[in-house]
Amino acid sequence: MIKTQPSTTSSTSVRRISVSLDRNPYDVVINSGGLDQLGAELLRVGISPKTKILVVSNPDVATPYAGRCLSSLNNAAFEPILLTIPSGEDQKTLHTFSKILDAAKENGLERQSLMLALGGGVVGDMTGFAASCWLRGIGVVQVPTTLLAMVDAAIGGKTGVNHPGGKNLIGAFHQPKLVMIDPDTLQTLPLREFGAGLAEVIKYGVIGDPDLFELLERCESLSDPAMISMSLLETILERSAKAKALVVAADEKEGGQRAILNYGHTFGHVVETLTGYGTWLHGEAVAIGMVAVAALAVERGLLSQCDADRQTRLIRKAGLPTQWPDLNPDSVLNTLQGDKKVRDGRIRFVLPSRIGAVSIVDDVSGDEIRSCLASMH
Repeated sequence: MIKTQPSTTSSTSVRRISVSLDRNPYDVVINSGGLDQLGAELLRVGISPKTKILVVSNPDVATPYAGRCLSSLNNAAFEPILLTIPSGEDQKTLHTFSKILDAAKENGLERQSLMLALGGGVVGDMTGFAASCWLRGIGVVQVPTTLLAMVDAAIGGKTGVNHPGGKNLIGAFHQPKLVMIDPDTLQTLPLREFGAGLAEVIKYGVIGDPDLFELLERCESLSDPAMISMSLLETILERSAKAKALVVAADEKEGGQRAILNYGHTFGHVVETLTGYGTWLHGEAVAIGMVAVAALAVERGLLSQCDADRQTRLIRKAGLPTQWPDLNPDSVLNTLQGDKKVRDGRIRFVLPSRIGAVSIVDDVSGDEIRSCLASMH
């Protein structure tokens, strides 16, 4: 667990990042102790008192944090109801999704009601998807409690569940009303989960923020969160949230440029699908995917071996895996063809050209993929 001390910062230190969409813009709020300010923040963004709010969490998160969340909502005159769902990526299914809808029906959620996701990416994705479907769409609030969800999953409106044939194949775009990030909730996050979140932070450095990448390189230790100060942690959260917000605002539904956020994910999703959901954490699979796609870029002459090695060193510094697993090449290619990012049968890859710059290509051959992955063993 992370052994930082709870922050006593005042409200003047609250960091707000705007996701400036043409329709339904919203704020990402970073505030140590912000969980206790949740009710006030919802009033601030115009949610009416007496609104029913279905709070969806899992037992690992609900035990330490649901009480504070519910108290904050009750103090602001909202009507919260807590629903706990099973933990784990393998629970990200239509069956669990149906449990959220059943709770919405049982508790009489109306069009003006809200769902609130208190947890990591699995809780956030499923709650957002349920909110997008209930009564053809009600509001959702994201309160991420894992580093990965704080820097990635909670921002941008991607929601969904997994299909046996691939990750997140069933879902919808549904932007939240608010994203509340309370860094203090990371105190109970297992070390492995913290590392998985760092994979997404490193991703932002590679795709467009070389200064963030270098900041991480200068850190004495990334695998031990106790060595990361609260100030540095909040800077990492803010830089990552801003990077995600800028891309989402420019391309809300991944028609073009937003696809750069999938850096490392195309191969990463293959790892998750073929090894079984839950074998690798999402961020761990993305880390492996980043190493693989960098190797592909080196083979194509797009990326220097020096920059590929810098990325690998930083990933290892975060305590993340870099070795491609022993997977059947034909199964890899078949899974890639089933990815939701395929267009006209062509697999799209985000390839790096240097630290801080990437491009989207769709002309990678099966032979190139086989050669690249063979070189990683």
